[in-house]
Amino acid sequence: MDSLKVRIDPEANAVSVYNNGDGVLVEIHQEEKVYVPELIFGHLLTSSNHDDNVKKTTGGRNGYGAELTNIFSTEFIIEIVDGRRLKKYKQVFSNNMGTKCEPVITKCKASENWTKECEKLGIALPGLALAQQLYVSLKARGEGDLGTQALILVLERLNNVSLPPLV
Repeated sequence: MDSLKVRIDPEANAVSVYNNGDGVLVEIHQEEKVYVPELIFGHLLTSSNHDDNVKKTTGGRNGYGAELTNIFSTEFIIEIVDGRRLKKYKQVFSNNMGTKCEPVITKCKASENWTKECEKLGIALPGLALAQQLYVSLKARGEGDLGTQALILVLERLNNVSLPPLV
């Protein structure tokens, strides 16, 4: 991945996140008989990071993040381009994940790989001023842990706006 784009539109209560890293496989899951992206973004607890007795090397609880965003969204759109399988996947969820449209599958180029999710949230967004305050606070704290580094990276790319340099 060499591109991460985050856009926040406070007036529309909308957020979009794009990255061009290796994405999710656009194929039917053998056991569940639905596309893999639908499992990941539209079904709770579909991963394997749920056993509290297993030592973890990552944070979080896989199977909650994107789905909770979907649940708190009036509209949630996922687009995945899988160049290896030459497929582009698009699916729309609405009404806080209560309504699910069938995925639309089209062709893509072998050179394309990216993921984009767009959500219209049912809650007010704080806007760029708060994001800039958070960025300055995180930079002042230091870049010691991976989570802080990732958040700083996202904030630096927020809405294609360069945040002010730290003095």
